[in-house]
Parts: sequence; C-alpha cells; structure tokens
Amino acid sequence: MGFNSSVTEFILFGLTQDVEKEKIVFVVFLVFYCAILLSNSLIIITIRFSGMLGSPMYFFLFYLSFADTCFATTTAPRLIVDALSEKKVISYNECMTQIFALHFFGCMEIFVLVLMSFDRYVAICKPLRYTTIMSQHVCGILVRLAWMGSFIHSSVQVFLVLISPFCGPNVIDHYFCDVQPLLKLACMDTYVINLLIVSNTGTICMVSFTLLMISYVFILYSLSHRSAEGRKKAFSTCTSHIIVIILFFVPCIFTYTRPLVTFSVDKMVAVFYTIGTPLLNPLIYTLRNADIKKAMKKLWFKL
Repeated sequence: MGFNSSVTEFILFGLTQDVEKEKIVFVVFLVFYCAILLSNSLIIITIRFSGMLGSPMYFFLFYLSFADTCFATTTAPRLIVDALSEKKVISYNECMTQIFALHFFGCMEIFVLVLMSFDRYVAICKPLRYTTIMSQHVCGILVRLAWMGSFIHSSVQVFLVLISPFCGPNVIDHYFCDVQPLLKLACMDTYVINLLIVSNTGTICMVSFTLLMISYVFILYSLSHRSAEGRKKAFSTCTSHIIVIILFFVPCIFTYTRPLVTFSVDKMVAVFYTIGTPLLNPLIYTLRNADIKKAMKKLWFKL
C-alpha cells in the first residue's frame, strides 16, 4: 500500500459497460492477444535459432519482439478476463505492479527502436565502420543500458504514484492502471506530480521521437547517393522502421505529453499502442523483410 493511502483496491471501469459489447471485447481481444503471442514468439524463436539472422538489426528485433510480447501482456489478459467479470477489481499492489510493468516494457520498446534506427544510420551512412561500431560487445552494452534506463523510468513513475494519497473514490476510468487516470483519484493537488510525470515520460517520448526522425532524415539523404538497387533495399528496411515509429510514438505522445486531462478517445488510443502496435510490428517486419521470411521457412521446414 502507498505511503499515505487508505485505499486497498481499485475498480476498473473497462472499455465499456455494455454487456453485449463486453462479449465482443472478449472475443476480439482474445484473438488479438493470441496473435501477438504467436507472431512475436515466431520472430523470437526464428532469430534465436536461425544462423541466417546474426546481424545487429535482428539482435535488436529480437528484443523488440520480446518487449512487444511483455508490453501487451501487461494489459491484454486483464482486459480479456474483465470483459466477462461483473466487477473489475484490482488490488492496490497489483495496480502498482501493472504501472511498473507497463512503463518498463513500453520504455524498453522506445529504447530498442532508437537502437534500431542508430544501427540503420551506421549501416547506411558509415558502412566502412559498421562492423567496428556495431560489434556484438557494443550491441550487448546498448541493450543493457536500455534495460537500466527502462527500470529507472518505471521506478520513478511508480514512486510518484506511491507518494500520492488515495482516500476516497477508487473507480479508475480506464481498462488498466496507468498514472494519469489514477492521479485523478488522488486526494491532493497533483499539479507538481503531473509535471514530473510529463517531464519523465513525455521527455522520453519526444526526445526519442525527435532523434529517430533526425536519424532517418540523414539516412534518406544518404540513400540519394546510392545505386538504384541498394537504395531500394535500404529504403524498404527504413520504411518498415518509420511505420513502426509513427504507429507507436504518435499515440504515446498524445497520451503522455499533456496536462492531467482526459478525452473520450483516450481508451481507444491506449488500445492502439498497448495492443495494436505489438500486433502490427511482427506483420510489418516479416511481410516487408525477405531475409526473415526466408529464415522462417528454412527453420520451420527443419522441424
């Protein structure tokens, strides 16, 4: 329980209160979640056991798929179960755990996307130094730093919630525990805390998105000097990355870089980046990547 909280549990409002619509929610999101687990697991297993995908790009893709799977798992199972539950109750400790996991794996996904763009920048703009800069040792250090940064970020988010007292209303107008809807229930002025949260999450989203866009501007400029064949292959890879970045960052920026206000579309935006993005990422990377499709076929024909 929090430092100054008398509330021991919260009630999640869910996506809808309509019984018939909740049945649809159960079926649709059960299918989506199973597809997320299946597709991301397929990528993880293929990269792990295929000898064809040993480059840094696939090393980072391995962690992106892992982060996607865990990120979706922080919200989807509860959404599915709660769709058939009359009362959607979550304990205080479970709520804090969900916030930590959500921000940990969400931040991890952001950092991995940044690393993937850096890998593409080095590969395209500095090809002669690529193997030196993006060595296996360097890639390992970068991923460990991403884990560390994600842990610090999520710990700060949870700490800011823990110091906020909850002593009255306990109905969260959302389908999972997150910082903004939870702070609306705090029995204190949360203006300063909200500024700290926006400066934490919002800064990570905006700075990362800006860095990503700048890196791809340099990449696209560098591609203009390549041969037609090399330009086509590199552009195809970069296009996949840019699509993923836009799908993930636009909803996140909309959610986490504004004051403590809510809009009617917040839940649908949250569905998009917590479930939609982990579902679409594997499709984008496999359908647009001949090497992964070839490695999958070769690996699974052996089994």
